Amino acid sequence: MLYRWKVRSLKVPRLNLLWRRWRARRGDILGSYDRLPEYIRRHAPGHSFADVGCMWGVNGEYAFLAEEAGATRVAAVDVFGPTPEFEEKRRARGSRVEFILGDITRLETLDRIGETDVVFCAGVLYHHPSPFDLLVALRRICRQTLILRTSTIPEVRGLPNAAVYFPMLDARGRELWNLKPLGLLHQAGITGEFQPADGYGNWFWGLTPSCLESLLKTAGFRVEFRATEAFAQTCVCTAVAPALHHELPDELTARRLAAEISAAGIARPA
Repeated sequence: MLYRWKVRSLKVPRLNLLWRRWRARRGDILGSYDRLPEYIRRHAPGHSFADVGCMWGVNGEYAFLAEEAGATRVAAVDVFGPTPEFEEKRRARGSRVEFILGDITRLETLDRIGETDVVFCAGVLYHHPSPFDLLVALRRICRQTLILRTSTIPEVRGLPNAAVYFPMLDARGRELWNLKPLGLLHQAGITGEFQPADGYGNWFWGLTPSCLESLLKTAGFRVEFRATEAFAQTCVCTAVAPALHHELPDELTARRLAAEISAAGIARPA
């Protein structure tokens, strides 16, 4: 009950503003969608750059911004597009931004992008049914820096790494996560029922900030900077470990492992 009250309160614009002021007085770094160009201009010059999820509502604008900032090669990646607006911008600017139509969690898309110094991904993570797989895919192409912005939910006191799965919630359950009071007019799968035909358009996950940071660390990133908002986080991360990958053993090794597990007597039904 207290958590529901907390979420509802943070959706009230005036109370949200008071929360931001309180967090600022505590010394927290506050986030804003408007600061994304600042992070791109800081990290893109002299580096290759990939914008994963580049089209929805922005028509590749951040990819073009990275190019203007001095990125050496820019790939703009999405599961739809390129939009007419993107194509017009590319013609008008004489741009060399490369558009790649593909799903970042598929190997053929990763191969087309290749390794990239800086990876930018905004407004994508919560749209994927398996956010960890998405982060692992980002790590596989990221040489140095990940700039990630994603919708989140407020932290649950006493329950670190909590998350909410949005699909199949009833109308009352979805209403708690409807951010229309804060200006977000459409959230597929929240403002209406989950629609399988909408695919990645649906909102799948509400991750708490602690859950997000743990996922990033597990995928091979170190969070260097995090700017917080009541319902969003912006993280700048360094790639520090290989992307998690489970290697399927060959038949001989698999039989040896099976024998060792049986001998150890540790295999018990959970």
